[in-house]
Amino acid sequence: MAEQDESLDVMINKLLRVAIKRRWWLLVPTVVVALCGCAASMVLPNHYESVATILVAHQQVPERYVTPNSTVDIREQLLLMTDAILSRTQLLRIINEFDLYPKDRKRLAPEDLVEMIRGDIVIQPTENGTDPRNLNSFKISFTGTDPHIAQEVTSKLTTLFTQEYLNSREVQSKGTTNFLDEQLQAAAAELKQQESRLRDFKMHYLGELPEQQQGNLAILTGLHAQLQNTMASINRARQQQVYLESLLSQYQSLAAAGVAAPGAVIVSPAEAIKTELTRLKNERADLSARYTAKYPDVVKIDEQIKEAEAMLAASTKEPEPPKGETIKESAKSANPPETNATTAQIESQLEANRLEIRDALADQKQIESRIAEYQSRLNMTPVREEQLADILRDYDLSKKNYDDLLGKKTQSELATSLEIRQQGAQFRLIDPPSLPMKPSGANHVKISLGGLGAGLALGVALVFLLETRDHSLLDEEELRRAFAFPLMVGVPMLLSEGELRGRSRLAVLEWFVGATLCLLVCATEFYIYRRG
Repeated sequence: MAEQDESLDVMINKLLRVAIKRRWWLLVPTVVVALCGCAASMVLPNHYESVATILVAHQQVPERYVTPNSTVDIREQLLLMTDAILSRTQLLRIINEFDLYPKDRKRLAPEDLVEMIRGDIVIQPTENGTDPRNLNSFKISFTGTDPHIAQEVTSKLTTLFTQEYLNSREVQSKGTTNFLDEQLQAAAAELKQQESRLRDFKMHYLGELPEQQQGNLAILTGLHAQLQNTMASINRARQQQVYLESLLSQYQSLAAAGVAAPGAVIVSPAEAIKTELTRLKNERADLSARYTAKYPDVVKIDEQIKEAEAMLAASTKEPEPPKGETIKESAKSANPPETNATTAQIESQLEANRLEIRDALADQKQIESRIAEYQSRLNMTPVREEQLADILRDYDLSKKNYDDLLGKKTQSELATSLEIRQQGAQFRLIDPPSLPMKPSGANHVKISLGGLGAGLALGVALVFLLETRDHSLLDEEELRRAFAFPLMVGVPMLLSEGELRGRSRLAVLEWFVGATLCLLVCATEFYIYRRG
């Protein structure tokens, strides 16, 4: 341990001896470089940075009520706005407005001035949370040589960003609304075309549509029932026609011969009419059980009953021949004028019967034609159903597209109204542009101290270089290490009084110069510290 302490003392003594020996090589570079650093720090102008903080405020109405039109990420939108605001035209306008870089404007091109101001503007997003896309605020700063101008430029930039954000959102929202309005008009035209196509199809194939199938079946069933009743009426009318023709033939034979046929028995006209009247009443009762009094067949049979009752009332005035009387006996007692009246009445009834049969046949033909028509409708219903399904599918798609666009357009109009009223998302200034009181950017104290350190390092390097190139022996230890033989005698340096006085004056001068240089460096550093 004693040997280590001794070697450390020897090393320190050697360094001190070298420092004293090479004092001017150490002091002069240190002082020169330090003064140069101080001069450089004083030459560099002061830069003042004004900072403002802008908060990204969300829209005031909850998004579950009004969905905003803008879905662009705020970070991406900030980049787009930065490109727009820091454009060449806008920056040149700011340079001219605030008279920035007056000396540089005389010698630099506008493009170089734009690059200078872009370097002085810093836009720093403030990340909140672990998600980098969660941007809630950002800072805008401008660095200039004058603190008041730096504050004004920063205020101008914040105004531009705030206004640009509002304008961009409003323009984007209006553009979305206009686009949806154009699409809605096209969808309305398409829907109107589909509605017209559907209406024309239903009007053209009226009666063959699927929703009319049940009605057609009911009508067809009713027509089949009418056809059966009409055919029954025709059969009854034809039976009555045969009976009336037979009765008329008998009366005509009696009128022509004047006597009755041997053994022939004449049926009274009144009895025949009664028989027909009974049949009509029975048929009327059968129809009344199934239909109302206004049903066409019921009305028609009521008219026939009235006619039969009228004929029966007329025939009761004619005397009837006794039963079992032969034709010859009846002919002798008959009254020819009354027989002629009865014959005329039967002929009239027979003519009415012919008209009834003709009308019934016409009704039958008409009913059969309607049955064929409704049967054709029923047969075409599956075809129309398939065609209608295609039309309805296109109509439903057009209707759904129209409803979707209408809802989106309504939502977009609400969002646009919010943007116009400035109730949507916006930039809010929470920290106004600051007025810097201390310069930023280049630190004059650090520059000056850096110059001092660099000068000291340069002096040490020069001393080390000189020592490595100096091979002279300065003391007895170096002599003993250099030569193997022992030191016999040492001769001290003998100086005269004049040399001693000269060395004393030189030492005083050196101390004065060294102290002056050190004080100069210290004063310069203190001035720069106070100035910064």
